[in-house]
Amino acid sequence: MARGFSKVIIVGNVTRDPELRSTPSGTQVCSFSVAVNRSYKDNSGSQVDNVSFFDCSAWGKQGETIAQYVKKGSGILVSGRLEQRSWEDKEGQKRSRVEIVVEDFNFIGGSDGGNFEGGSGSSRGGKKPAKAAETDDIAPDDISDDPIDLSEIPF
Repeated sequence: MARGFSKVIIVGNVTRDPELRSTPSGTQVCSFSVAVNRSYKDNSGSQVDNVSFFDCSAWGKQGETIAQYVKKGSGILVSGRLEQRSWEDKEGQKRSRVEIVVEDFNFIGGSDGGNFEGGSGSSRGGKKPAKAAETDDIAPDDISDDPIDLSEIPF
């Protein structure tokens, strides 16, 4: 039998401030939702805007990082797997939902969008976002016109 594969990548804006919770075992989980906008022209040539909303959950250090630096309106790229959960509500009705379990993410945009500049989080690296270097103090006059010695480049 063939083995299944589930992978999704979305880029959009966070629709509400992330909610960080702890499981009974102490693991942190962050829940948030991402809106993805799509524009296209219909058969009559009119511009149509469509918005899709995706629920996401990030576990452990990734969840803590997202909860710390992301807020409503922030741009984010999320990649992960789709997971379906099922449960019974208080009235005994069966409910289910499909959500994205975050495996990797990147913050998108600048500080004006409520984002942390230059940050990324990765399940592979576990890096905390680092603030982008300040470039306001560099003037074009400070840059030399001398040729670059390629033997000094370490790679």
